[in-house]
Amino acid sequence: MISSPPPRNSNFAPLLWHAAFLALASNFMDVDTIIPSMLIKAGGNEIHLGFMTAIMLGGSSLFQLFFAGLISHKPRKKNFLLWGINLRIIALFALAILFFYSDSLAQGLLILFIFVFISQFSFSGAFANISYVDIVGKSIKGPARKTFFSAKQVVFSAGVFVSALVARELLVMLDFPNNYAFLFALAAALLFVASLGFWRLKEEPTQTAEKKTLLKFLTMIPAEVKNNKNLKYYLLLINSLGLGLSTLPFIIYLAKESFGLSYSLIGNFLLLKTLGMLGASLLLLKFARRFKYKYLLMISLILAASMPIASLLFRDSTLAYQSIFVFAGIFMATYKTAIEGILLEISTDENRAIYTGISGAGNILTTIFPLVAGVLILILGYTPVFIAVSLLILSSFYFVLRIDCSTKLQK
Repeated sequence: MISSPPPRNSNFAPLLWHAAFLALASNFMDVDTIIPSMLIKAGGNEIHLGFMTAIMLGGSSLFQLFFAGLISHKPRKKNFLLWGINLRIIALFALAILFFYSDSLAQGLLILFIFVFISQFSFSGAFANISYVDIVGKSIKGPARKTFFSAKQVVFSAGVFVSALVARELLVMLDFPNNYAFLFALAAALLFVASLGFWRLKEEPTQTAEKKTLLKFLTMIPAEVKNNKNLKYYLLLINSLGLGLSTLPFIIYLAKESFGLSYSLIGNFLLLKTLGMLGASLLLLKFARRFKYKYLLMISLILAASMPIASLLFRDSTLAYQSIFVFAGIFMATYKTAIEGILLEISTDENRAIYTGISGAGNILTTIFPLVAGVLILILGYTPVFIAVSLLILSSFYFVLRIDCSTKLQK
């Protein structure tokens, strides 16, 4: 049972409302399975997939730096949050319309429009995230943070499980491109309902630094990293351990090469990943007051490093290959809970938007890796690339040991 927040914390319920309906929408726009498989079914290859992954993961993070420079000095950020989520809704509706009429478009033009709308979807998400992290940090402090993130993850995972069942049925029941058109239309509608929670948020103004140009913002990064060792190790950590997120679209493409990518298999990937997320999230909620972020990072590290190797070992067995996505779900739940919590711990109300922007700009490797990996896989094949990725992820062990997750900057 989810613990009740203190009465004064009026933002707890609206934030969980958003998490619940975002969860219902998420599998209809899942960046790990639905969007990569959509691009593959539309005729995309490994290089297209690399660019798409770079936009969704790395590119959107880099844009956080630009957005942080624009809004970090603003004492209130709720309106920017609403702008960001509304732009995402529009992008999803546009994708739905695109697929409804995709039969009349040439394949190259279809892929071009997919990139345009996915870019809008990803970059507006980065814009919204700056404000979201700032408002959550101001609203929920101290020990309540672990409870909030764990409760959010449970609500999110439960909603994702329901939507995974629906998404799987839609993929199988409808033919391409109508199945993806309905998925994106449902995602847009549910994301709109989720956004209603943000309208109810009550935001207190905060004292912030003066407005900085993008150039000034860039020049201040080295000093911030130098003055806060935790920020340095945090940046190194999200670059190395974050590669676990970047590999999932390529694991799906390897499934296409090995077994063929049926809609039933795509639906199974989605459902099994969701089951892994839900199971891990329930455990995180149960031990919310007792778990340590370092333990979560260690679990994430082992899982992330194992997934590329497992995909190579299991490529001759459809059943064994599908099990990888259970571990992918556990990885995502533990990694996201830990990484979001650590960012709040190493930042303050005054610099949180700035640190969120820096974390996006510093997430260089997850931007470059998909671009390089798509080309290297075509040249060298999956085995050397996936082994190299696992070794890079294992380097996270050093950064996990060095980062201080117990620092209490918020009282």
